Amino acid sequence: MDLIVKVENLWFSYKSGKFVLKNINVSFDGVSTAIVGQNGAAKTTFVKILKGLLKPTMGDVWINGVNTKETTVAQLAKVVGLVFQDPSEQIFKSKVIDEVMFGPLNIFRDKQYSYQMAIEALKLVGLDGKVNEHPYDLTLSERKLLCIASVLAMDPKVVIFDEPTIAQDRYHIKKIGELVLELEKNGKTVIAITHDMDFVFDYFKRTLVLHRGNLLVDGKTDEILQREDVLKAAGLDTPYIFKISSSVGTVISKLFPI
Repeated sequence: MDLIVKVENLWFSYKSGKFVLKNINVSFDGVSTAIVGQNGAAKTTFVKILKGLLKPTMGDVWINGVNTKETTVAQLAKVVGLVFQDPSEQIFKSKVIDEVMFGPLNIFRDKQYSYQMAIEALKLVGLDGKVNEHPYDLTLSERKLLCIASVLAMDPKVVIFDEPTIAQDRYHIKKIGELVLELEKNGKTVIAITHDMDFVFDYFKRTLVLHRGNLLVDGKTDEILQREDVLKAAGLDTPYIFKISSSVGTVISKLFPI
């Protein structure tokens, strides 16, 4: 697959001279990718730059062949969709269907087509039976799915999730994970920033580790999450499955010493 997102020599600072992202070079080409790191690692800043909400202080970000410095957030919305961590930051309409149609209407300028895109997105997340409900009559987990549907209805090539599993129960975490797999299968570039290492292990093929604004490591998820040196340096937890494997291995070695 051709590169959809390419980041070259990216530096970013909110204040002159104090960089929160430092010389980031990375590309995304359709493989589901998790971006992990402690609070303060600049993960959210990074994806806001990918979305065009922030511009690089130095370096370049190319989205579908277009430099983000030379385009607008509205134009990038056709290519990059961002699902916010907090649904209340994204929801503002009084009906589910109106919320999901808002983006497509602004992009496609066709009411019937926008309605079709909205219904398809709501079906994908399992909310097609609640089109006329008020968003705040939905549960918190359903509001998260509504936000996802609102992004998917615009049919972006890149879908970014900001902490998708926060405040979600196990059922909805699995639901969101299955959506990640389905989107990747359908050719979307899926990126998520998260602290949930079990979610990363279960649903993402590639992992980037950010630490204090630096790209510490980039590689296959199953390999990186077994590197205790990397996880320790970045202040990250080990996925539960590896903790269990390690514990079982320790017990076996004690019971059956070589």
